[in-house]
Amino acid sequence: MQMTATDNHAVAQAVHDVGSALWFGGTVMGVAGVNKSGSDLQQGIDRIRVAESAWGRFGPVQWLGIGATMLASLQLARTGGRRMALQKGFGRVGVAKAGITLLGAAATGYAAYCGKRIGQLAEEAHRREDRIEVRDATLPTPQTPDTIATWQRRQRLAQYAVPALAGANIVCGSYLVQSYRTGATAKGVLRRLLPG
Repeated sequence: MQMTATDNHAVAQAVHDVGSALWFGGTVMGVAGVNKSGSDLQQGIDRIRVAESAWGRFGPVQWLGIGATMLASLQLARTGGRRMALQKGFGRVGVAKAGITLLGAAATGYAAYCGKRIGQLAEEAHRREDRIEVRDATLPTPQTPDTIATWQRRQRLAQYAVPALAGANIVCGSYLVQSYRTGATAKGVLRRLLPG
């Protein structure tokens, strides 16, 4: 059986969508579940350790989703090159989607770095036998050491930016997929040919 360009497009779209779903769903679960779950534990160090351990296990899977999204996006852009030139709005949304994806990957990396710093600083404080008070992995208390609290605030911002950007990536992808409908294609080409 020979694969056609349409088959390749369908495979790339499926890989893109599954990768994006993994990236988005995992980060939402992390924000809503993983980072908050430590609040059920007694010790502040354990609250941080639980989240760090869970994110450490999920991290490779999350990066697999991001990588799948990026590689499939390149394939989709390659197969949709003529459409970008002919269909008004398609290229602009495609460029915006690429930028959002890169920003989302950068925010994911920064969130992971913040989590790693929180873990390192908490372990150092624990070795010094300092008491570590935190509400959960990303929420300090007034008693949280300043260095840990600073990284927790950074982590909290990044952890909300990641699903927002991953979700925006999915929204842009949905717009681009809808642009393949016959009516949307004809309308986009006419808008390109008859500006005004």
